[in-house]
Amino acid sequence: TMLREAFGAIRDLGRVNQIAAVLIRYGFGDLVQRIGLARTLERAGRILHWQTAEGIAQMTLPTRLRRSMEDLGPTFVKLGQVLATRVDLFPPDWIAEFGRLQNGVPAVPWARVLPQLREDLGDEPHHVFPVIDQTPLAAASLAQAHRAQLPDGTEVVLKIRRPGIRQVIEADLRLMLLLADVIEAKLPDLRRYRPKQVVQQFMISLRRELDFAAECRNAERVAHNFAEHPEIVVPKVYWAWTGERLNVQDRVIGIEGNRLDEIDAAGLDRRELARRGAQAVLKMVLEDGLFHADPHPGNVFYLPGNRIAFIDFGMVGWLSRERRYQLAQLLHGLAIHDSESAVHVLIDWAEAEGDAVVDETRLLADIDAFVDQYRGIPLRQYRLSSMLSEAAAILREHGLVLPPDLVLMVKAFISLEGLGRQLDPDFDMATQMTPYLEQVLLQRHKPTAMARRGWRALGDAVSLLSRAPRDLRQLLRSARSGRLHLQVEITSLKAFGEQIDRASNRLTLGVVTAALI
Repeated sequence: TMLREAFGAIRDLGRVNQIAAVLIRYGFGDLVQRIGLARTLERAGRILHWQTAEGIAQMTLPTRLRRSMEDLGPTFVKLGQVLATRVDLFPPDWIAEFGRLQNGVPAVPWARVLPQLREDLGDEPHHVFPVIDQTPLAAASLAQAHRAQLPDGTEVVLKIRRPGIRQVIEADLRLMLLLADVIEAKLPDLRRYRPKQVVQQFMISLRRELDFAAECRNAERVAHNFAEHPEIVVPKVYWAWTGERLNVQDRVIGIEGNRLDEIDAAGLDRRELARRGAQAVLKMVLEDGLFHADPHPGNVFYLPGNRIAFIDFGMVGWLSRERRYQLAQLLHGLAIHDSESAVHVLIDWAEAEGDAVVDETRLLADIDAFVDQYRGIPLRQYRLSSMLSEAAAILREHGLVLPPDLVLMVKAFISLEGLGRQLDPDFDMATQMTPYLEQVLLQRHKPTAMARRGWRALGDAVSLLSRAPRDLRQLLRSARSGRLHLQVEITSLKAFGEQIDRASNRLTLGVVTAALI
């Protein structure tokens, strides 16, 4: 293991050089020095050309970090996009800057794509698809999309993973995790951003996104949930040719979410599109528990008949039934100005930083003041994205963060409301949400649901009681054999002992010093 880590460190040393050089270029030289990257490179015989980017004096700190991520390539761009969802960790100016990170990169030449495509198909591509456009429709950091046709003339899109991208990403992930460890150890002032936890969650998310077969399984589950809603379209998957590196789906020919002039020219009803889009995402979040976590304009298309198509299910979120009930409780509490119930949900959700103790009284006062500003305001004037962002800011002030599934949900709601208001300035997200909240709350208290929870609790109790004799027998056996140990720790005595120990050390040092004199 040690040899493997050593060889891995040597192999990644060139990338370490690049990362350090980019950080220095954007004014993070002090950070490079403090975490020891510069010394490591010097010991390895590397020479850094420390140069500063033009106009850096006029750039804000979030802008410099965003520019650094753009220069560092696909993995860091993806990390920035994930950080854009962490409204519970970063203030709005940081979130806005991370949100500017784009996937757009130059396309891989067809000659480089062809061998991998031939391997994935097990045949020459033109034997499977009589028509393939070698010029991609779009290119992103992980993949690029090419238009093609099946033998029966059906229009499809081939989403092809960039050749060699997994090796690049795995190397970057190793370095990110190492960097996060060093930052937590050497930069205490940055620990509140939880770098190690963020990187670990990012690793899971990105590896899942690299698997196009998993993305297609998500798409099919969402399509199944909307089987009785013809106004919502999810492209069909062709599993005969779909795998980890290749995704073959029906091509959606429609209007992208931000082309308002084309929407008007096609005679589509903007207000109806906003309503249907909101209802679709609310159904995913509050009813199904599986939702599209990135409903930005590039992933949403508008079709004739005011239909809406969702594509790219690489980033999805899951909410358990209990989580959905808690979400309904929170939003309902905010709507009826019940700050106490909102606080209890937030405390259940949030995770205290380190050994931080939550001051519930102060948190309740802050939430109460937050809720009070909406008192008397009609529901249709609520801005859900603003409310969620303000609630996240309160959590930040109290050293609390949200679990990953809820972070994705908040980001999805913020994106959805932005898309809805772009279509219809009078878009009322809160009113659209109310029926779903009531449904979730009512389902919680239906006799069948209560009976199900009761049987589950009864089963747990019976299981605990059935194990009790065995556990007690094992405890008594340990006591008879002398393997049972009881440890009592009194904190005040422990602290007193440490003080005595320090005092005796000082006394010994003083005696030795006096003897030497």
